[in-house]
Amino acid sequence: MLNQLKTGAALTYISLGLGYIISIVYTPVMLRLLGQSEYGLYNLVASVVSYLGLFNFGFGSAYIRYYSYYKAEDNCKDIANLNGMFLIIFSIIGFIAIVAGTVLIINIDLVLGHQLTRQEITTASILMTIMTFNIAISFPNVVFNSNIIANENFVFQKTIELIRTVVNPFLILPVLFLGYGSIGMVVATTSLNVAIQITNIIFCFKKLNMKFSFQQFDISLMKEITIFSSYLFINMIIDQINWNVDKFILGRFHGTVAVALYGLGALINTYYLSLSVAISNVFIPRVNRMVVTKNDNKDLTELFIRVGRIQFIILSLISSGFIFFGQPFISMWAGNDYKDTYFITLLLIIPVTIPLIQNIGIEIQKAKNIHQFRTWVYLFIAVANILISIPMVKSHEGIGAALGTAISLIIGNVIIMNWYYHKKVGLNMREFWGQIIRIVPALFPPIFIGILMILFIDIDNFKMFLLLGLIYIIVFSIFMWFFGMNQYEKNLIRKPARKVFNRFGIFR
Repeated sequence: MLNQLKTGAALTYISLGLGYIISIVYTPVMLRLLGQSEYGLYNLVASVVSYLGLFNFGFGSAYIRYYSYYKAEDNCKDIANLNGMFLIIFSIIGFIAIVAGTVLIINIDLVLGHQLTRQEITTASILMTIMTFNIAISFPNVVFNSNIIANENFVFQKTIELIRTVVNPFLILPVLFLGYGSIGMVVATTSLNVAIQITNIIFCFKKLNMKFSFQQFDISLMKEITIFSSYLFINMIIDQINWNVDKFILGRFHGTVAVALYGLGALINTYYLSLSVAISNVFIPRVNRMVVTKNDNKDLTELFIRVGRIQFIILSLISSGFIFFGQPFISMWAGNDYKDTYFITLLLIIPVTIPLIQNIGIEIQKAKNIHQFRTWVYLFIAVANILISIPMVKSHEGIGAALGTAISLIIGNVIIMNWYYHKKVGLNMREFWGQIIRIVPALFPPIFIGILMILFIDIDNFKMFLLLGLIYIIVFSIFMWFFGMNQYEKNLIRKPARKVFNRFGIFR
């Protein structure tokens, strides 16, 4: 199982690394082939359709929790009943999503507002139809994907993600070069999604021997799952508001170009989020198992700190690097029309860094079934986000939207949630922040070097950008290795490196 965790984590970062490399090449080509207006339209429609994902109701996380309980008891009968019940539920949800999507399509003029042209409305209708179909057929697959995660088959799961990362642009780019625009792009993405879902189903039946029983629909269990999932559902609504409502508001007040600027910043923020989530996701089954078997707050705190420190080291490199090199990067990468995206991105990634290094705490709350308070805090964040963002969007467009999100996230995550982790969840937050602060001195030298680079060197071409970026990474890595990382973190690098060197006869 440990090999699954380590290999899964390694595959995750290989997938992320390839994804970033591919995105650097693919995104500017896609932006130029689509054009700013159509890219904004695609983002606007996607932000609306993403709300259909709320029909998940948080049942995916509930499945993993209850599967872990039955697995610990080796209760095969209840696992089969659980599989059957969830497949029925998600199939019904998929049908509801189609009905809801149809209502949105029929009323698309009312939904998207009057800033769009008639041609944009027509394209939006087609995009929404395909996206609705895509999300609807994805719901039944949640059962199979959750089963793979619950069984900790991270190698298979991350390999599939790696294939998706590599194949997706190779499907989309030919379609765009042939002139099919955003519609062709969505068709290609949907086709790949269907193929992956079929692969997941085959793996669950052939390799995991997944069983289904439809003879007994446990109403009492369903009520218990619904209560557990209700707060996860509210969290899903909150996430949709925090990360998608800004695009919707921008589209209604300023049209597709404003959405395009914000959408690119949101895309970069998504990559930033994925760096942290990639680590915490592989620990979800372990957290549930620790809570079920021992529920020892000291052990949970140690895991919380261990994962949080790794996340902080990685995110501090990315965020500080973006502060110094983000503006020339966006200009060279996306074009001068996207200059405001730099400020939008900064306003999104900096406030979210603290909750990202505490992601494992969310899973601890879920496993302990004490995630309700976080839900109400995040509901407050979401409401504050809307109330602050609307007036700021009117006067400052995308930057105003991002600033509204930043203010609400800081209040909820930095202050309230850290108090809750310490007082109610049972995690030692003094120890957590003490361990994080020990890393901070290692950041001062690379930050100083970064400031000197920006002040005295003009980054006016891609070669200079790469050279300075590489120097910054080397400086950061050296000081982090000697002054920031502990022995556990160094061994995460040292041991795999030693194996590679030994395999190729290096340093023997």
